[in-house]
Amino acid sequence: MNIGAASDASGVSQRMIRHYEKIGLVPAPPRRGSYRDYSGGDVHRLRFIANARDLGFPIEEIRTLLGLWSDRERSSAEVKALAEARAAELGRKVRALEAMRRTLTDLAGTCHGDDRPECPIIERLAR
Repeated sequence: MNIGAASDASGVSQRMIRHYEKIGLVPAPPRRGSYRDYSGGDVHRLRFIANARDLGFPIEEIRTLLGLWSDRERSSAEVKALAEARAAELGRKVRALEAMRRTLTDLAGTCHGDDRPECPIIERLAR
């Protein structure tokens, strides 16, 4: 199948497919004339990558996960450790985002939002 069909089948944009090929996450498929010829296995690999990205895994961890996926002798403990570490990192990010949201909500609550130039939000940012 061509890159458009692979994109449609995997849910990964053509631009990202090319990027994944360029960085070696997806092997360059054979060419048929001027077209790349993607297999069902390529589409499955692209879906794997998309699912991992949706769960917040960065590229290098996806590279590791792909290696584990293809290793039938792997230990599931390795996969679990990666998932737990990613979950912990996401938890830290959630807490940081919640703190930012609280600060912005508090600042917005102190701003009159009228025609006057005084604004606690601007004053806080200027500190």
